[in-house]
Order: sequence, then structure tokens, then C-alpha cells
Amino acid sequence: MAAHVEPQPTRVRLDARGGMEPEAIVASLAAHTVPGAERTDVEAFAHERLVPTALGPVAVRVWFDRDGAEVALGTEDPAAVAAVLASIERWLDLSADLEPVRQALGGDPDLGPCVRARPALRVIGTTDPFQTAVTTVLGQQVSLSAGRTFAGRLVAAFGTPGPAGLVSFPTAEALADQDTAILRAAIGLTAARARTVSALAGAVAAAQDHGQQSADSRGAGGSARAALSGNLPLSRAELLALPGIGPWTADYLEVRYGHRDAFTPGDLVLRRALGGLSASEAAERARAWSPFRAYALTHLWTASAYAVHVPVRPGLGARGSGPGPLPS
Repeated sequence: MAAHVEPQPTRVRLDARGGMEPEAIVASLAAHTVPGAERTDVEAFAHERLVPTALGPVAVRVWFDRDGAEVALGTEDPAAVAAVLASIERWLDLSADLEPVRQALGGDPDLGPCVRARPALRVIGTTDPFQTAVTTVLGQQVSLSAGRTFAGRLVAAFGTPGPAGLVSFPTAEALADQDTAILRAAIGLTAARARTVSALAGAVAAAQDHGQQSADSRGAGGSARAALSGNLPLSRAELLALPGIGPWTADYLEVRYGHRDAFTPGDLVLRRALGGLSASEAAERARAWSPFRAYALTHLWTASAYAVHVPVRPGLGARGSGPGPLPS
């Protein structure tokens, strides 16, 4: 019998168009890291996660610097490498031209100082739209720390062990199969929040099944396209029809799914950053920031909630030494 040979990691350099702000990215990732499924090393400016592909989850370690990112992928398969790199580029907003953003927001009295402080700030997206949707629901009306705790419990109870010592976030189908009482007990949720998670999982699983059947009937690679998608297979109206999902959740997910004029006027951190405006006043204030309201939101979030956790490191230059080896 031939010995099993572990795939060798692939290392790739991904440059960000016009640079990036590594402190802001690492601070945001650290604030949202899902225990068990992800790891963030603030000192090393590195982050690890499993990126879903049609060929299975791929472990990645990303090290951030001012020019972009060094990436180590736990696979040599060309199709998997291509899928993961495309996902990472969308996740980190690497191809965006930020000059129009700076021109549009730099003269604003609230945003100008933020833009000058972090001119290469990018909007962080997602590599797993379903995970982002579920963790957003888990984080409703609780602190970031509590949301991470709930997400970690969910992963521990229902996730699947993956490469690099990480656990894959449970699929929509896996969560849809769970009774809400089991979800509530395993995660520590209220009955209402458990129903929301269950309803979301059921709706996504049904939409994915319908999409796969349609792709199969056309002889197309639907699962591969689904793995590369940056969105849920649900419309905004379908999301809002689910119990426990309101405008803030739908707005926030649009930001994370790459809609660069998306905005969350009801967000408490945002409203505080704007001096205590109401949601309607924040929406009116943000009209001047269109079509880059997601960037405006990210600037205000970073200045108000994230920047204090990872101070600027002047010595963090361009094109660092890159990440260490992926753990076995």
C-alpha cells in the first residue's frame, strides 16, 4: 500500500491595488475570529481559515503588509488554488481602485480625518457567505465577544474537522437538520434566535438544492460556481421574510457581500461615531457618501471600534517575509 503524502503548500503573493492598511484588517479580523474555525495572530499580522471550494475546504494562512498579502494554501491542486485565490481577492477587496473613494470622501468633515489616517482602507468581505450570515445573526444585539462565543460553540457542536487543525463551519444543510431545541442547548441561544438560525439554514439549503438541480439539468458545474459565489442564494426580500432578520442584518450582509454602496443606518457604533444621530438622520447624512457608503461605514467602524486594538506599527513595511508553514 502506498504511503499517504500530504499536499505541499502553495505560496502566492497577492498585491492590493494602491496598498492596504494591515493594522485595520487584522483588528477587524481579530474582532470577528470564529474560535475553532479561524485563528488570528495579531503580533504576526496573520490570519488562518478554511476556504470552501467545490473540491473541499482548503486551509490558508494570510500575512498582511502595506502592499498586500502573502498567502500559503494547503493544496497544490490548480483548480482549488484558482478558486481560493479568487475568493481571497474578493474577501480582501484587493482589486478595488481606492482613488475615487478618497476623492469622494476625503473632503467630508467626518470622514476626511479617517481617510487621511488610513488612505488604503478596504472593505472586508467574506470567503463563506453562509458562515457570515449565521455569525451575523448570532451577533445580533450582543457584544462582539459574545457573538464569537456563540459562533465557537456552534462550530464545536456541528462543524466538521478539516485540515490545519481547523474546523469547517457547518453547512446550511447540516444546521437545517437540527432541531431548534438542540441548537438552543448547544449554543446557548434564546428560543427566538435558535429559530432564526434554523430558518436561515433551511432557506439557504433549499435555495442551494434548487440551484444545484437547475445546474444539473443544464449539465453545468453549479457546485463549483456556488463555491466561488460571494453571495447567499437569497434575495434581500427573502432574507427579510425570515423570522428574526431585520433591516440591519440585511444591510450588514450587503456590505460584507461586496455591495460598495451598502450602508447600515441603524448601526449603533456608526450612529455614535456620527454624534448620536438617529437611524433616519444617519441615512440622510450618508447620502453625500454615495456610491461609496460601504467604505465610509468601514472608515467610521475602524476609527471607532477596531483601531484601538492594533496600534499602527511603523516598521511593518511592504512585502514581508510571509507566513510560516501551515500546521499539519
